[in-house]
Amino acid sequence: MSKPRNSTVPTISVILPCYNSHLYLQETLDSLRAQTYTDFEIVLVDDGSDDPDTIAYLDALPDDVRMIRQINMGLSAARNTAIRHARGHYILPLDCDDWLEPNYLQSAYDLIKNQPEQTVVFSHLNVFGDVKGVLRKNYNFFEQLFLNQLPYCLLMPKLAWHNLGGYDESMRQGYEDWEFNIRLGRHGYFGLAMDAPLFHYRVSQSGMLKSISRHKHGDLWRTIQKKNPMAYSLVRLIKTWWIWRRKPSTYPLPLYFGWLFLHKLMPNALFVKVFQNLLPFSHSARVGQESGAST
Repeated sequence: MSKPRNSTVPTISVILPCYNSHLYLQETLDSLRAQTYTDFEIVLVDDGSDDPDTIAYLDALPDDVRMIRQINMGLSAARNTAIRHARGHYILPLDCDDWLEPNYLQSAYDLIKNQPEQTVVFSHLNVFGDVKGVLRKNYNFFEQLFLNQLPYCLLMPKLAWHNLGGYDESMRQGYEDWEFNIRLGRHGYFGLAMDAPLFHYRVSQSGMLKSISRHKHGDLWRTIQKKNPMAYSLVRLIKTWWIWRRKPSTYPLPLYFGWLFLHKLMPNALFVKVFQNLLPFSHSARVGQESGAST
């Protein structure tokens, strides 16, 4: 359990945005209270919830959760608000329907404290809900420009968020974490994985990723490219590929040049259709299929 709000300054601030999403929040909070590492605080932002049950639940939260209320401004704005109020040297975004193994914070802190300051730490994913299985993640910044291979749940110095200018609050239809992760890499903050699936990530058909973002994939990726133009110039892409070409990646790196070419060549509707048709063959989809076959 985190220290009371008036205690000494915590090392880690866990960031919880909440909008009409109390159904799984107890599981999330229980996983935080069970952490073996205790030098942390919980900062929850109620992003304008109007569901009476959610409001009542949040009103009854104990004092180990620092709660801030604001009008509904979206996920990025809620995270930014929470981080602005965070007191920890490190921050860890966590959504209200996901949860952590008891040793997550201890393992992440043990790893990051001995690394250069420009390091972010993440876990492999234990996926549950509509898809079940362990999804291993490798960090390769070149690949990150084409696929969001980092989970949003990253332990990072609060200074990294400050140096990047926070999450982009204009991205309210998803992929805000992908765009943020690209800016992390552009500023020299590279990811380091814990060698265990300590982060439990819920996959739901009603979640933003499946219900909205994937149907707007072409437009959202185009927005990301416009926001990070230097990273996507051909010269810079070739240089980035050369630097990261020997690092582990999900797919052969040269394939990504062809994927970018198709994105620029095809009308958005056709590109999204191709993207949707390829999803059943993606790494995450294969993990779910392998898990289903083994149960």
